[in-house]
Amino acid sequence: MDLLRFFTAGNVDDGKSTLIGRLLYDSESISTDIIETLTRQSKTTGDNTTIDLALLTDGLRAEREQGITIDVAYKYFSTDKRKFIIADTPGHAQYTRNMFTGASTAQLAIVLVDARNGITDQTKRHSIISATLGIPKVLLCINKMDLVAYSEDRFNEIVSEYQAFAELIGLKQVDFIPTSALAGDNVVYRSEKLSWYKGLPLLEYLETVEMDDGNLKEKSRFQVQIVIRPQTEALHDYRGYAGSVLSGHFQVGDEVTILPSGAQTRISKIESNLKEVETAVKNQPVVLHLEDNLDISRGNTIVPRNELPQTEKSLHATICWMDSFAFNSGQKFLLQQNSFRTKAMIKEIHSKIDIHSFQDLGSDGSLHLNELAKVSIKTADGVSFDLFKQLPKTGAFILINENTNQTVAAGVI
Repeated sequence: MDLLRFFTAGNVDDGKSTLIGRLLYDSESISTDIIETLTRQSKTTGDNTTIDLALLTDGLRAEREQGITIDVAYKYFSTDKRKFIIADTPGHAQYTRNMFTGASTAQLAIVLVDARNGITDQTKRHSIISATLGIPKVLLCINKMDLVAYSEDRFNEIVSEYQAFAELIGLKQVDFIPTSALAGDNVVYRSEKLSWYKGLPLLEYLETVEMDDGNLKEKSRFQVQIVIRPQTEALHDYRGYAGSVLSGHFQVGDEVTILPSGAQTRISKIESNLKEVETAVKNQPVVLHLEDNLDISRGNTIVPRNELPQTEKSLHATICWMDSFAFNSGQKFLLQQNSFRTKAMIKEIHSKIDIHSFQDLGSDGSLHLNELAKVSIKTADGVSFDLFKQLPKTGAFILINENTNQTVAAGVI
């Protein structure tokens, strides 16, 4: 059974958390004890007659009291057709960093709009971040259709406006669904009130939307997490390299290159769950064994000899500044990409990005919380990477403050 990761975003009060709650509730993905807890909590926050479905994802006390989503709330559920991981991301502009984080691993973006308000600046901001991160598909969910009398004309008006904007920012795969999360229309079940809509309800769309898992098409990448050398009498010559396959697949006998050294060898054995296997696939934790004893350490990358990534000490990237303290010129960081870590500096801020219009704003040399910018980064060691839009696992990184160990920025190459 395959896995679909998606995130929801939209304006404050467009109904993101309620939509997810409705999806889980109507698909019977919530246990009885949680429903009982929600019923009790709803009596203290609502009208005492219905369950407040938004409480399923609004987990922080501050969120519940304000009725908004601040942190990224993750939910997991499955049907007989597919497994799902949902990231409910915040709508406020001041929580852009949270949305950037929640969206970074998604295969699909669900952007909600209120049918009454249509496309707003926040809708554009969320769509721009989706475009920046190279999200393969975007679903515009036109919610609260009950408040516009389930009007087909209003739905088509919003679709036309968004299609023009999506083309402007480079979103190529966009679908549209009308819903009323509060009333349950077209979320899990089709609605007679939307009889003019001939497409799929949301859950069926999620179960059937085609997503390329990339196992056999992506370039194969493996990054070493642990070098295993037991050095016991029974395992005197054992040398294995443990980690998870980042992308693609590896087979016994594959000719591979070790980066950044450039050394070449061949895979002699693959172990998974203490058993030998012939093939390792994307996201599978394995131990690779190589024919030659090479100088390999944590963070080194193993790739097929004919599928080399770029390895550079100078990177051009788009970053989201996530620290409450502003960026200081000359500040030193640690750049971390999966298990690889090296010292780094931001050498130049080329331009900031207007998160409402997607326009370059120029640069004043500063970076503040939630700002997006195009930058040049200099690293102490060569970073092996692929462009994020081609292979997210090796095209993404974080910057860490050396002194506080706090993550100050997330970036894509």
